[in-house]
Amino acid sequence: MSKTFTLKEVGEHKDGDSLWLAVDNGVYDISNFLDEHPGGAKILKRMAGKDASKQFWKYHGKTVLDKYGDKLKIGTLAESAKL
Repeated sequence: MSKTFTLKEVGEHKDGDSLWLAVDNGVYDISNFLDEHPGGAKILKRMAGKDASKQFWKYHGKTVLDKYGDKLKIGTLAESAKL
């Protein structure tokens, strides 16, 4: 079963060796993805600890999430976190 996180918990992972972000209802650990990201690490570091849904969908299609999502997803956002 997938773990559920609040947006506050996601926000606690915004620097150092622990970088998480949320896209829609998914929570992703991007700590080890920085070097693989075609757009560079800077934007991922800037979005770490936040709900990056709007920015993600502005630049990516569903195929990107299909390709990388499973290996990076660590859980889901709690319903109350989406308010």
